[in-house]
Amino acid sequence: MTEMLKGTLEGIVLAILSARPAYGYDITARLREQGFAEIAEGTVYALLIRVEQRGLVDVEKMPSEKGPPRKVYSLNANGRAYLEEFWETWGFLAERLEQLHEGGRWAWPRNGSNWSPARWRRRSAIGGTGPASTPCPNRTPPRRRPS
Repeated sequence: MTEMLKGTLEGIVLAILSARPAYGYDITARLREQGFAEIAEGTVYALLIRVEQRGLVDVEKMPSEKGPPRKVYSLNANGRAYLEEFWETWGFLAERLEQLHEGGRWAWPRNGSNWSPARWRRRSAIGGTGPASTPCPNRTPPRRRPS
C-alpha cells in the first residue's frame, strides 16, 4: 500500500492542510487518525520540504516550549490550485478504477468523447471548452454525398 500512496500522499497532506495549518508531527498524527498508519514520519517531513520548495505551502516558525521552533505549514493559493487539480484527477481515476473493478468496459469520460484528462487540460489551458461541448478534432463525421 505504501508504494501506491507515493503518488497521492502529497495531495492527501495538502488536503489535511486545507482544513487548518499544522506542523509535521501534527500532520503525521492526522494521517494516522485517517488510517494511514504505515506512513513514516520521515516520509512526511521529506514531502513537506518538497511542497515548500514547490511553493505550495507557506511556512511560519513558531516558538516551542521544547527544543527548536516548530515549522507550521499552511496551504497557500498555489497549493489550493494544486489540490483542486489533485481532486479532479483523483475523481477521474476513481471512476475508471470502479469501472474496471465492476468488470465494465474501459472507457474515457462518460460523455462519449475519447479525450484523455491530459488532453482535456491542454484544451482548457488554451481557452477551449473541453470535451463536453467540443468534438474530438480527428473525429469529424463523414460528409454525405448529395443524392
